Amino acid sequence: MELFNALLLLLATSILLIWLWLKNNYSYWQRRNVETAPFSYLFGTLKDVTLQKEAFSTGTLKLYKKYKSKGAKHVGLYFLWETMYMPIDVDLVKSIMQVDFQHFVDRGVYVNEKADPLSAHLFSLEGKKWKLLRNKLTPTFTSGKMRMMFETLVECTKGLGKVMDEEMGEAVDIKDILGRFTTDVIGSCAFGLNCNSLENPKSEFREKGKAVFEKDFWENLKEVILFLAPNFMKKLNISLTPKDVSDFFLNVVKDTVAYREKEGVVRKDFLQLLIQLKNKGKLVDDEKVAEENITDEENSITLDEICAQAFIFFEAGFETSSTTMTFSLYELSKNKEIQEKARDEVRRVLERHQGKLTYDAAMEMRYLEQIINETLRKYPPLPVLNRICTKEYRVPGTDLVLEKGQRLMIPVIGIQSDPEYYPEPEKFDPDRFSEENKKNMKPYTFLPFGDGPRVCIGARFGMMQTKVGLAALLLNYDFEVSEKTKEPIDFEPKSFVMLTKGDVWLKYRRIAEIEL
Repeated sequence: MELFNALLLLLATSILLIWLWLKNNYSYWQRRNVETAPFSYLFGTLKDVTLQKEAFSTGTLKLYKKYKSKGAKHVGLYFLWETMYMPIDVDLVKSIMQVDFQHFVDRGVYVNEKADPLSAHLFSLEGKKWKLLRNKLTPTFTSGKMRMMFETLVECTKGLGKVMDEEMGEAVDIKDILGRFTTDVIGSCAFGLNCNSLENPKSEFREKGKAVFEKDFWENLKEVILFLAPNFMKKLNISLTPKDVSDFFLNVVKDTVAYREKEGVVRKDFLQLLIQLKNKGKLVDDEKVAEENITDEENSITLDEICAQAFIFFEAGFETSSTTMTFSLYELSKNKEIQEKARDEVRRVLERHQGKLTYDAAMEMRYLEQIINETLRKYPPLPVLNRICTKEYRVPGTDLVLEKGQRLMIPVIGIQSDPEYYPEPEKFDPDRFSEENKKNMKPYTFLPFGDGPRVCIGARFGMMQTKVGLAALLLNYDFEVSEKTKEPIDFEPKSFVMLTKGDVWLKYRRIAEIEL
């Protein structure tokens, strides 16, 4: 009996201590006089998002609209029991991302170089490691390097046209086809390999790429735990990347690098640039490689670093670009006059370039770029940008001091859907991004690639890939929405990236037969 009473007392004490801790924790923002969004104990502010009943983008947009309408500069949130700070005022966003960047250098993403070498990529690295690698990799994404890869990219449009012709006469799941197209593009440009995803939807590259984004409840739960307790999980050597995915990409990259170095194979792709950085510590023209004997060892990168950068190039490039193309074609199918205007531009530009889609021709397709930008505004791939306070920071114009380690959530979807910056935000209007209108655009209100020193390094490639895919399709096919597509479109609650829930079905007909 005494043992039972002791256990009962221990249980009661534990419950009381947990309750007191939660009560204290959930009063964090109130104690700092910061307006706090409603929350529930344990689940925090975004309960429906946490329980996967609502998409992250939808929940964030609701919060932004509510507190923007109240005139709030910022709002305090809780992700489960973790405190989150969300700036509403765009000037605060600018301070965080650019002006006072030294206080917010890191994203707060889980990294474990030992247990999960693929996690140690440019997107997730912190502090000095990030800065050093960023400086090393920046030369690989110049316009000159994009021009170098352009022919490889255009070559993939042949397979895209073949699949579209084979499916002629019925509605197609355009999301799936474009996912296979960008898998082939990234596989070729990043790894120098023919993935054959357009011909074989079940190709290993395609399946492993989908596995990165299509996660079940338990995989999402693991990511939440990694987010909430990164240091503890590092001690347990927990990997973020599924083992089969990690093994596949590590083996592919290491085998390809070994083959190229042994056989002296040189290709015009991203992997070749990384190999140069590994062996030379700098990038040199192909014809100078043999005669250049000086190696900058300080700027060299390791084989594991090559694997991680190739992986994030693939991970960030195939899904976000295919999703952007999917949303673009969906909107063009609903706005036929915009679709026709884009098609006319593609034809006019190609006529000036003897019918060939060159890098210069793609750069001249300004209206098509406006369409892509408007798509990215309305459907940003990352609806939220994460930052973490790396040293104490007083929020401008307030008495609030953010402590070191405080997590931030920058509401991209909210800002880009704000009628103050974009009148009639639900309307699809590419003219918002005309040269004339861009001059009047308030800074830091268009953030699909982020901004400041941690702006997406691959933005130029992503735009190029998306533009080429859309140009190839609009040139030869006319699109309209199929009755099989559920409207309005719902967003996938299991994904942090803004993906459609279900398929996007489009009807189409061939209107020309022009090979790029």
